[in-house]
Amino acid sequence: MASFGSGNAVTGSYGVVIGPITTSGPTEFDVAQTAKLEKLLADAALHESRGEAIKREEVLGGLDQIVKIWVKNVTRAKGFNEQLVQEANAKIFTFGSYRLGVHGPGADIDTLCVGPRYVTRNEDFFGELHDMLAEMPEVQDLHPVSDAHVPVMKFKYNGISIDLLYANVAMWSIPEDLDVSRESILQNVDEQTALSLNGCRVTDQILHLVPNIQNFRTALRCMRFWAKCRGVYSNVMGFLGGINWALLVARICQLYPNALPSMLVSRFFRVFKKWHWPYPVMLCPLKESSLGFPVWDPRKNFKDRQHLMPIITPAYPCMNSSYNVSNSTLSIMVEEFKRGHKICKAMEKGCGSWKTLFERFSFFEAYKHYLQIDISAENDEDLRKWKGWVESRIRLLTLKIERDMAGVLRCHPYPGEFRDKNRRFHLSYFMGLRKNTEADDQGGEQIDMRRTVEDFKGAVWKYIYRKPTMLIHVCHAKRKNLPDFVFPGGVRPPQPVKVSGGCQLPAKRRKNEPSRVNIVAPKKMKLDVAGAEISVDESGSVALCGGNGEIERNFLTTQNHETGLAGVALDLKRHTNNKHKGEGSGKCHQPSVAECTGNLIFVDQAGDHGQSNKPISNLQGSSKVPDHLEDNLQPMDRVENDVATEGSLMQKSTTKHQTAGATGGTTVVGDTSRYTFSSEGIDELEPVALANFPSVASETNHLPQKPRIRLNFTSLAKETMKGS
Repeated sequence: MASFGSGNAVTGSYGVVIGPITTSGPTEFDVAQTAKLEKLLADAALHESRGEAIKREEVLGGLDQIVKIWVKNVTRAKGFNEQLVQEANAKIFTFGSYRLGVHGPGADIDTLCVGPRYVTRNEDFFGELHDMLAEMPEVQDLHPVSDAHVPVMKFKYNGISIDLLYANVAMWSIPEDLDVSRESILQNVDEQTALSLNGCRVTDQILHLVPNIQNFRTALRCMRFWAKCRGVYSNVMGFLGGINWALLVARICQLYPNALPSMLVSRFFRVFKKWHWPYPVMLCPLKESSLGFPVWDPRKNFKDRQHLMPIITPAYPCMNSSYNVSNSTLSIMVEEFKRGHKICKAMEKGCGSWKTLFERFSFFEAYKHYLQIDISAENDEDLRKWKGWVESRIRLLTLKIERDMAGVLRCHPYPGEFRDKNRRFHLSYFMGLRKNTEADDQGGEQIDMRRTVEDFKGAVWKYIYRKPTMLIHVCHAKRKNLPDFVFPGGVRPPQPVKVSGGCQLPAKRRKNEPSRVNIVAPKKMKLDVAGAEISVDESGSVALCGGNGEIERNFLTTQNHETGLAGVALDLKRHTNNKHKGEGSGKCHQPSVAECTGNLIFVDQAGDHGQSNKPISNLQGSSKVPDHLEDNLQPMDRVENDVATEGSLMQKSTTKHQTAGATGGTTVVGDTSRYTFSSEGIDELEPVALANFPSVASETNHLPQKPRIRLNFTSLAKETMKGS
């Protein structure tokens, strides 16, 4: 284990674990910020009441008595003598959020039952104990999952949700003072038993390796709350779960052993926003053993080399706890780390607040296009089973899209399901889609997602316990067509008027008034484009008029931030010259879909497969924003204006993209409406470890460019849900 005061590196069979970055104590600012943070957590009702805490202790005591009676009954039924029956014992251990002390009101309790070697999992645990629990009036919603990677029995005991695992160790009798953290407990056990024991062993090791348990708990409670607010708390969906966040926070506690929770949260974002993934996060060096269980080691195991965000458990056998992370979910989390770092830096300058950090991510306002996955069953029991299976497959859909689309699309699965009150036994899942800014421009190449979706559905149909009434349907849904039940209270928010690149379309327009797009411009200018006039006044408004002075069409955008307005004007001129050469009406050309550069276009009209020249509806007399100008596809919420905008910390970029005319000297400035970030070194990372490890997270700050891509959803048109 690292010596927290020495700062020396501790080496093991693989990897390097660096000692503390600093051992400095808290400042007055840290004390004040921690008080504010703790108040916010208290106001958010993240702590359970004293009465609920007592009830949990009573439930655990009652459950311990149940398993003791169960083991004695099994021992007697197997024909052992009365002395062994009297000595027969089982013991309940807790792990997860409850054991770490960061659980909230209504949270379940992760528990482990350790029994003797002759009490089996399949026959006795999922048989005799299940039957005992089913007959008890205190037990409700009993649901065994014997075929899971880690078999578990789920139920409610006196209203408290319990997840119960079982491990039969190589002992004839279980002592009351059994220590499951000892490595000898793993001797002569099968893999499922080792996995079941590992939950308790990892939790105990975390509490043993952090320098200050109370500060660790407060910081972890904060990070769990933040991850849920920002939509990145879900292991099954490819983000991070409870144990992952605990390991990351524990590592920060090791690097800053004397820091208060506010500083730990700030340093969490500072460190992990520029962590050189896939370099692993480890609390201690990997441990080898003669017991023969596989240990995470990318030097030996090919699968371990494919992990993108390895977070290694500290107890033998050391494993990667975050193998579900994909390229898409990793990039989303890194962006969230950067956002968190920006806000924390602002607070250090006296601006911003903790409230801004915990602002909820508006998932259904962040994307223009979504995949909607609907599932249904005949009753609650079937829906619960079907739901668990489909959720485990959604992560594979993300991987399939990344593979089949060659990394062009980034997928953002929402970590949770939605219920339509008007449809019983029905659930919906959603996945946001947008262009990956790091992917190569496909130059208008058509991308067909039909095969990918059909492959996903084929994998879901392979559920061995599936009934004919268990159905799944996948379709494409535009943001404007999302069902109302996904919004809070079932009320759809008003349609935003801001569009990508800082443009803004008015909600209503008077008769004969020019359609306008707001662009920051230094002075008034006029450009003639084949009889059409583009006027830009000092207020930054742009209008496109026909030769007769009447507005015919406004399709200006500022997607091309590299060329600014001049580039847009040249594109308009090219369209006009090519399509209306020789026409003297002066009317503006209505561009086809293929001509609208810089837009992410989805072809979802049935029967229009392969057609690239479907016209865009005219804007005349309509206040509706057209699809290709509808929204900003950035997945990140813009930080509120109370965050500082001074210095190199955060600088609003309103004059970044300038294009000067070669002859006229006219300069046009496009408002990018984004923040630029100061470049920081890696002085607070682990320098020895990171020096020789490749980075997979790009630190380049650039404005996303949206190339011409058409995703074909012809086969995903909404229809009545059918099974295959």
